[in-house]
Amino acid sequence: MKRMLLLLAGILAVLASAVSQEIVMRDPQIERLVRDVSRDSLQTYIDRLVAFGTRHTLSAPGGGKRGIRAAREWILEKFTGWGKKSGGRFTAYIDTTTVPPDGKRIDVPVLIGNVIGILKGTDPADERMYVISGHIDSRVTDVMNSTSDAPGADDDGSGTAAVMECARILSGSGFPATIVFAVVSGEEQGLFGSTCMAGRAKSGHWDVDAVLNNDIMGGSASGESGVSDNTRVRVFSEGLPAYELDRNAANIRSLGLENDGKPRQLARYVAQICERYVPHLEVVMIYRNDRFLRGGDHTPWVENGFAAVRITEMNEDYRHQHQDVRVENGVRYGDLPEFLDFEYLRKNTALNLASLASLAKSPPPPREVYVEVKSLTNATSLSWKPPLTGNVKGYCVLMRATTSPVWEKRIFASGTELVLPYSKDNYFFAVASVSADGNESLPVIPAVKR
Repeated sequence: MKRMLLLLAGILAVLASAVSQEIVMRDPQIERLVRDVSRDSLQTYIDRLVAFGTRHTLSAPGGGKRGIRAAREWILEKFTGWGKKSGGRFTAYIDTTTVPPDGKRIDVPVLIGNVIGILKGTDPADERMYVISGHIDSRVTDVMNSTSDAPGADDDGSGTAAVMECARILSGSGFPATIVFAVVSGEEQGLFGSTCMAGRAKSGHWDVDAVLNNDIMGGSASGESGVSDNTRVRVFSEGLPAYELDRNAANIRSLGLENDGKPRQLARYVAQICERYVPHLEVVMIYRNDRFLRGGDHTPWVENGFAAVRITEMNEDYRHQHQDVRVENGVRYGDLPEFLDFEYLRKNTALNLASLASLAKSPPPPREVYVEVKSLTNATSLSWKPPLTGNVKGYCVLMRATTSPVWEKRIFASGTELVLPYSKDNYFFAVASVSADGNESLPVIPAVKR
């Protein structure tokens, strides 16, 4: 009889554990928005961008139909047109700043212009902002050549087109949090546009919860290796924080959080959303801020303490990046639209759109998340407080082994505390808020409560 009771208790424990596991459902609204992403629209944007001849940062300062100034005015016109269906919630402008000569890649004073579209959140109390960015400027082999044709179809027409398509689709919807669509300038000359924008966000105390930077994400073939792959996309994220690392290093070492910086958490979130909404696409997380010894427009955000990642195609083809348009030994060089895979670009754009919508629909993260350590125990006791705003259905408690790159278990909690039969010696934990329609906030790693 005793054995039967023990067996029954074991079965009930297994059933209880199964019930506690959250079944993740797709949000029907986000599914519809993802289906609206159009490869034809993306190709139209890129063909128009290429038609400006060059979009070099120093090109055509006097205006006209050629050069970067004409290109950004065209994007502003598109943003403004899409804003008409938003009921006044979507507005757009060009934010400018003058950059003096730097003795490197800027030889004359130049007006840098970022095209900014803002879809204001529907909850006045929710100050969170989510940013998607790509850079409009292009270049050829000589970074100071501002007159030759520089099509920039992939670098970074692809990222610019992704921002534009997300703006076209999302501008007709409303989300509790604000979404910012940024087409920045000056990347090839030294990240000037993104540096200006991140600086404004820092000094203005913008509540930027996440930044998705898209740069070179429309090509699926690599010339050197002969590999063609339109089923995987790279997401670059740093683990240790560039911002105030010295002040936080002791706590990071003490808790073993070298792999849990804010950008790394955002990369995990994007990978999770990809699995949920974008068929035949896998996020490959790259554990460094950017490609080897290279940089991008997410870096100024990271250096100012924001969660920012770079989204880039799996295989870069350097015959079509930073090259003069030419034919050499029978090989065609140049960053031209004919070398893009527009179905791949559609999927990568859908990944951005689904991530933005999920984040902007989610409640803010929980506050004051703690793990209790007042006594030695093999169980883990977690507690937290609700966010100050948002429609919260409950909370998702995440856990993973210390060697796992992604969250492995997801347990739903309706209250603000949970005791788990897993040792904090062997696992990492985090807590995210969950909305009534199942969208989750970015997770919060618990602090220690003694």
